[in-house]
Amino acid sequence: MARFGIVLVISLCLTISVLPDTTIAQLSRGFYSKTCPNVEQIVRNAVQKKIKQTFVTVPATLRLFFHDCFVNGCDASVMIQSTPTNKAERDHPDNISLAGDGFDVVIQAKKALDANPRCQNKVSCADILTLATRDVVVAAGGPSYEVELGRFDGLVSTASSVEGNLPGPSDNVDKLNALFKKNKLTQEDMIALSAAHTLGFAHCRKVFKRIYNFNGINSVDPSLNKAYAIELQKACPKNVDPRIAINMDPVTPKTFDNTYFKNLQQGKGLFTSDQVLFTDGRSRPTVNAWASNSTAFNRAFVTAMTKLGRVGVKNSRNGNIRRDCGAFN
Repeated sequence: MARFGIVLVISLCLTISVLPDTTIAQLSRGFYSKTCPNVEQIVRNAVQKKIKQTFVTVPATLRLFFHDCFVNGCDASVMIQSTPTNKAERDHPDNISLAGDGFDVVIQAKKALDANPRCQNKVSCADILTLATRDVVVAAGGPSYEVELGRFDGLVSTASSVEGNLPGPSDNVDKLNALFKKNKLTQEDMIALSAAHTLGFAHCRKVFKRIYNFNGINSVDPSLNKAYAIELQKACPKNVDPRIAINMDPVTPKTFDNTYFKNLQQGKGLFTSDQVLFTDGRSRPTVNAWASNSTAFNRAFVTAMTKLGRVGVKNSRNGNIRRDCGAFN
């Protein structure tokens, strides 16, 4: 794509390439048009089959993609299983709660692709995850969009590399903006991608502090809608198993929509990192705009997902096509 081969034209007509060959330059929508022309349909069929088995596939895949791209780029390194000599990304505390159905849908799609002689060992796990993420968004009622392809799978996966690179449930807007900026994503991208919390669930342990021990003055976070706080306390009583799950979106937890932003307007953001998008004056205008305009939100989400998919892309020199998505070749 032309806009990725950026050049600076100097007055003496010299041109200096800004982006090295190891970046996203190889990404294109038709990357597999000759080697595996049916790649999108094969992945989509696997995704649809998996969703019929369990809806958890939808939020699990979306979260898996985000956690992968934010640590060492979109290279499926999060899928690597630990070995006696290497503790991989997926076993870092921030990734332990990643649902197995997200991993499984990629594995199933990989099997389906490898069963096709033309596609066998031709499609990267990173690209499969990117396609599957688009497909689960569509399956939940979200926008469809073209996916750029051509990622290679990463050759490194360490738990230590996860530390400090993923947003936390208590982060404020400054912290969120800083994390996203590291990946060349704007505040608008951050707000759009945060709306992935319109789907899926979280565990009670992630909200205990907000509803029982917020600070020395308030036991309950005052930014929480009072009725919603009571609902959360009922769903997550103090003695509950902290692994018990609650819906991220209390209104439409199985639909990809802009209800997330409407919830924030009412003080119904599950995490502090959600609610600050409304309480902070810098991000509130965007929340209000997208709460009233789902088309504008969908457009911004597609833009943000496309940009996210370009983060840290590997090529044939610093990556490969894994035979098994969970292990290095």
